[in-house]
Amino acid sequence: MGTTFSDFLHDTKYDDLPEEVRAFARRWLLDLVGVAAGGCQTGLSRIIRDHAAAQFGAGSKSARMLFDGRSVSPAGAALAGGMTIDALDGHDGHKLTKGHVGCGIFPALLAMSEAEDQTDGAEFLTALAIGYEIGTRAGLALHRTACDYHTTGAWIAVACAALGARVLGLDATRTREAIGIAEYHGPRSQMMRCIDHPTMVKDGSGWGAMAGVSAVYLAADGFTGAPAITVEGDDVSDLWADFGSTWRIFEQYYKPHPVCRWAQPPLRAVLDLRAEHNLTSDQVERIEVTTFHQSLRLAVRCPRTTEEAQYSTSFPTAVAMVRGDVGPDDVAQGALADPEILRLSESMIVTESDAYNAAFPANRIAHVSLVLKDGRRLTSEPTEASGDPETPASLQDVREKYYAWASPVIGAARTEAFTKAIDALGTGAENALPDLILAPAEGPDT
Repeated sequence: MGTTFSDFLHDTKYDDLPEEVRAFARRWLLDLVGVAAGGCQTGLSRIIRDHAAAQFGAGSKSARMLFDGRSVSPAGAALAGGMTIDALDGHDGHKLTKGHVGCGIFPALLAMSEAEDQTDGAEFLTALAIGYEIGTRAGLALHRTACDYHTTGAWIAVACAALGARVLGLDATRTREAIGIAEYHGPRSQMMRCIDHPTMVKDGSGWGAMAGVSAVYLAADGFTGAPAITVEGDDVSDLWADFGSTWRIFEQYYKPHPVCRWAQPPLRAVLDLRAEHNLTSDQVERIEVTTFHQSLRLAVRCPRTTEEAQYSTSFPTAVAMVRGDVGPDDVAQGALADPEILRLSESMIVTESDAYNAAFPANRIAHVSLVLKDGRRLTSEPTEASGDPETPASLQDVREKYYAWASPVIGAARTEAFTKAIDALGTGAENALPDLILAPAEGPDT
């Protein structure tokens, strides 16, 4: 493992971060908290938190599960937290990694910080920013070197182990072992299997976080691992050589809707046409979508579960046409039987474009045609999803989404307290974030 990696990981301080990097770390943190609040309402989250409580009991080190309050092992808290955020597919992502950094590193860092009694807010924000830098590069390295498309969990394990090495203060030798263990044991789960058969396994982020946390505690005890080829390989050395000059945290995209990013270009195109022409769904005979292959593979038309609704192109696009937006309630388990939405989803024609395929993954493009009952055909421009790093969402957009997703779950007062706690990280004020997010989500009146 190169000295550049180890030095950046262990020696970077809060004052070394450009102010804009700190701002983006706060932005993604706020967004993750909102998604976690929404995600904790799902069956997936309830099952994984109960599983962690039953199977990952606290030993000499303990950490509370986010929006739950029960103490488990740090690995169990990272598992439950990562899967709770991933339960609602609305968190930040990165186009070229085809995955999500924050979903895994945030709960892993939170768990290890509590287990090691590290409460400094500036350090937490610094480590989070470092995690985005290492996690993004690890994802790029794996995609460059592996022949199959693996989930986020496969590479986020490396970033979580690295952050653990910082939290535990491991030396360079044991840091290298931790990263090697994490890469070797990280879940090389195949993403397209879950795309074709959407279930609760999703993007593997929680499992990767668990593997990374486990790896660092094993390394601290002297366990050894094989060298991490995604970090040490000559064919990826360029990815690790630009720490501090290239900030990958700026490359993350923002998701305004809780569905797979690949479904969001046609969803956006429908919202644009609907607003431009002042349409209602009863005017639409059918929707025709032209998109890229991976979006086409999101093929569930009549979802029976929230996971199927989140991994569908036709269903959320139909929701957008009927309701003018797609939020957490629209993909919740009890909201999947609207006959007007199902009419448009079942009748939707979805085809792929060679040009859009060639542009993927750097650009995710689709266009839609609305065939109206009066015989008109309205066709959108080629459209990409909102919130790409080239045209980033405003902080106001991020905050509005956060309030919309968090307030119904944790109440207005606690929702507001989070924004103040995140803004205060690095100011020398007491870090209020852990107690806010690790207490149970008891409802909107708390």
